[in-house]
Amino acid sequence: MVSSRSDILTEHLLIFARHPELGRVKTRLAAGIGAAAALAVYQELLQHTYNVTVGVAAHKTVWLAEAPVALGTLPTVWDAYEQQLQFPGDLGLKMQMAFSHAFSHGAKTAIIIGTDCPGLTEALLTEAYAALTTHDVVIGAAEDGGYYLLGMNELYQDLFVNKSWSTDSVLAHTLDDAARLGLRVAQLPTLRDVDDAADLAAWRAASSNPN
Repeated sequence: MVSSRSDILTEHLLIFARHPELGRVKTRLAAGIGAAAALAVYQELLQHTYNVTVGVAAHKTVWLAEAPVALGTLPTVWDAYEQQLQFPGDLGLKMQMAFSHAFSHGAKTAIIIGTDCPGLTEALLTEAYAALTTHDVVIGAAEDGGYYLLGMNELYQDLFVNKSWSTDSVLAHTLDDAARLGLRVAQLPTLRDVDDAADLAAWRAASSNPN
């Protein structure tokens, strides 16, 4: 379902997600805690992502990795967001095509996030959009060497090619490309994604002892 405000919103928020289905989400985490527990964690992260995005004044598109096995797996709260299937190809091409779609549908600024970062907040998203008024690119570094957020005012294809996705080189190579292109880059605080059992343990520890 497309938001009725999509024709007046020039800030777009792109959310890469999966349908919360057993055995199809958080496979690295499932290797450590089991598929059922990993699904529960993913559902928690998915709800967190919704909570921090619902108040953002942007046209929101959920880019789903694949079609669901059964109907109704994505909670109905997401029905107010546009929903699309990700394009085929590697992660870089999928993101590039999602940005391209946004800019071809009226976006003046676009930001992409995943559903793996429990430290992401609405305030950080607001900060990211504000950064794009004075910078060409905004990026939120992840502790594992990737990033949890990427935003831009136009499509820079070089940021999506020649990357070893899901490795600790992604952030550095992306920043190198931005520097080579002469882009002004704003950086957000570094956060930790939840990809495996160690990440989950760190998140739970931080949640129980926020100070």
